[in-house]
Amino acid sequence: MITRVAARRTEDRGTPEMGLFDRLRGRGRRRPGRAGPDGARTTLDRGSQRADLAHLEQFVASRRGVEGYVEPRTAVTETTIVLVAADGEWTRRRIDGPDVARKLSRELAIPVYDAQVTGYPQRMRDWSARQKPNRS
Repeated sequence: MITRVAARRTEDRGTPEMGLFDRLRGRGRRRPGRAGPDGARTTLDRGSQRADLAHLEQFVASRRGVEGYVEPRTAVTETTIVLVAADGEWTRRRIDGPDVARKLSRELAIPVYDAQVTGYPQRMRDWSARQKPNRS
């Protein structure tokens, strides 16, 4: 009898009743990386901000031969874009999705590639290797 009364009180408040194992079956709170009832996935990472786009614009304006490489969304991070300059210098920032990356590349007049398909240019790895002694 007590459980029925508790269930009614829960329904009156508009909150769903949750059983002991509902969380394990995925009926509890949405966890990062999992799709919820609306089909939307969440990540552990924050979304992109205006400062991210401003940094990308500044990077393109101050370097020559910049190309963009779009990295897909994962359970841990949002979609990101890696910009690689002609000398191999690179930067990575969050963006709101592949469509935003393509729109940004049109506005900045730079080529954009899918990192999963093309991989990263060798000059990016070479630049990173040259920077390691400077970090010590």
